[in-house]
Amino acid sequence: MKKKEVLELIEVGENLRCEFKRKFSSSEKIAREMIAFANTKGGVILLGIDDNKEIVGVDSEKSEAELIKDAGLNYCEPPLNFNIEYVDLNGKEVVIVEIPESDKKPHRIQDYFNEFDINKAKVCIRVNDKSVMASKEMVRILRAQTNKLNLKKYTIGPIEKSVFNFLTEHERISVKELSILVNISERRASRTLVKLVRASLVIIHTKDNGDEYFTAVV
Repeated sequence: MKKKEVLELIEVGENLRCEFKRKFSSSEKIAREMIAFANTKGGVILLGIDDNKEIVGVDSEKSEAELIKDAGLNYCEPPLNFNIEYVDLNGKEVVIVEIPESDKKPHRIQDYFNEFDINKAKVCIRVNDKSVMASKEMVRILRAQTNKLNLKKYTIGPIEKSVFNFLTEHERISVKELSILVNISERRASRTLVKLVRASLVIIHTKDNGDEYFTAVV
């Protein structure tokens, strides 16, 4: 990445695909940020940049690079693809970590389980300019996308009709609201809404705090 491109990223500020970090204290913290980008649309971490856009640089390119490599290969499951570059800005070294969107979603913090456990896996996604923990609904959607399990034929039943009637009046619905609305368990409500997302009939939205809601496809 050229110096001009890095300066342009700094000028724009943090967003869905760009994160500034003054420094990282552990490989696991780096892994969380990298996983969030890989599970979403990909992105760039600029190490040596403060949240206020100040260029502070890093003390050691080599040690930061080792932390990043350790995070991407040993603290992420499955391991991530990434690229590390360096650029000198005003005499200060900045580390650039580029993480492409993954085709092996969802990535999770390494838990050393042989199989993916949705109740224990720590899966991160990117929401606006933050990295947050993904809900079970989002994890199921990510897994379905990776396995190309979009529902082409989906029968609309009474519960689904209740969803659309509710959305006509309120514009958005949550798992808990659907559970109360039709008197079903939150687990069943969750699976119903996930199937509607997979059928491209509703859209899932994640707030900055990780809470989620669903809206109809316009």
